[in-house]
Amino acid sequence: MINTAIGSLRRHALVCFKIGVEAAEPYLAVKRHMLTDGNRFGLILADGSQRYGTWPKVHVIAFGKAACAMVKAAREVIPVHLLACCIAVTNDDNVIALDGIELLAASHPLPDERGFKAAQICAEIAEAAQKDELVLVLISGGGSALLPYPVKTVSLQDKIAATDLLLASGASINQMNCVRKHLSQLKGGGLAKLAYPADVHALILSDVLGDDISAIASGPTVPDETTYADALSILESKNLADKIPANVKRHLEHGRDGQIAETPKSGDEVFAHASHTLIGSNALSVHAVMQATQANGYFMLLYSDHLRGEARDEAEKLVLFAKKTICSMGEPLAIIAGGETTVTLKGNGKGGRNQEMALAFAISAQHHNLPGNWVFLSGGTDGRDGPTEAAGGMVDSGTIQRMIAAGINPGELLDNNDSYVTLKTSHDLLMTGATGTNVADLQILLILP
Repeated sequence: MINTAIGSLRRHALVCFKIGVEAAEPYLAVKRHMLTDGNRFGLILADGSQRYGTWPKVHVIAFGKAACAMVKAAREVIPVHLLACCIAVTNDDNVIALDGIELLAASHPLPDERGFKAAQICAEIAEAAQKDELVLVLISGGGSALLPYPVKTVSLQDKIAATDLLLASGASINQMNCVRKHLSQLKGGGLAKLAYPADVHALILSDVLGDDISAIASGPTVPDETTYADALSILESKNLADKIPANVKRHLEHGRDGQIAETPKSGDEVFAHASHTLIGSNALSVHAVMQATQANGYFMLLYSDHLRGEARDEAEKLVLFAKKTICSMGEPLAIIAGGETTVTLKGNGKGGRNQEMALAFAISAQHHNLPGNWVFLSGGTDGRDGPTEAAGGMVDSGTIQRMIAAGINPGELLDNNDSYVTLKTSHDLLMTGATGTNVADLQILLILP
């Protein structure tokens, strides 16, 4: 039974999370960066300046979890007589039927054959674009997995196997993208290379902490400063060098040895007509959550806007920070974070990094006797955490008691990476459905001393 105070905290946490997600609403973000006078099409750049183009044709390629909303906005602004083609590639949960748009569904987080075929189509569109035409690329989180276009010596199954191993190893998004760029014909500047000499402009919704443009969807339209040697070093550091498919390892080694051309770097002519604008990020969503908690009467503290590291370790650090802070506070407290933790799989359970962090927080809070009534929410802004239908978890000061009453051992299940089943048993899964956007994760801790 959840008491009245905790029930109120849970409602506040959910409202604040939804406000954070809405701050990354892709449709409005795209609209804010486009303009037209009915005949011409233009872009509003990152510095606020307007740029009308003289492009006779505009080719629109959208991919990622927010592709449908982004391409819908673009199609409503771009004059019909300029629109050469309009394609969107997204995951199954975010498919929305749209008139006049070629919509393709593919798998995430592991690539599939549908994504490979979609990538081929996008590559053909880019290659067909002519000088002085515009390839408008709308990029959002999930793009790396949704458009797998491996080099000819690496099969799609080889690339899937390598991706699977990297996911299970606890590799960061930047580490994963470094490897994927060097196995792809689109990533790491590959799309800009295919479109050259046409103009290329990307509107980017960032799911990467720090908004490193080269890491978002593995940077298909920007220079890649990582190397084949870097990719091999990552595999070595994760003990994967002898586990990945032989074709993958051979390709990376050939690249390191100079037998294969590197991904395009800064100064390469393929970027002479390429530009981009960042239109949304985790930082903007964190700011929105901070404002929402203050509006609800909480004293707000930003814990981290670059939260990284092993999910269960970061959960304990947050518990200790909260316990130390709460001792000096006599008013409702909100501690906010944003980022993207990782999970190193050691068991065979089901869950995701946000569910694992929520469960670990509940266990650690009991162990360290976190005082007061509290609620902790950790959720993915895309509404999907790992291979589950949950966005994450929302636990409270009664969570562990509910688990024990149900006859389960939360510690044992955490060690088996089985956070989904554990949180489902205590009714602490965060269920939002697919949100149509993706700007990493949000963490919200609300405490009544």
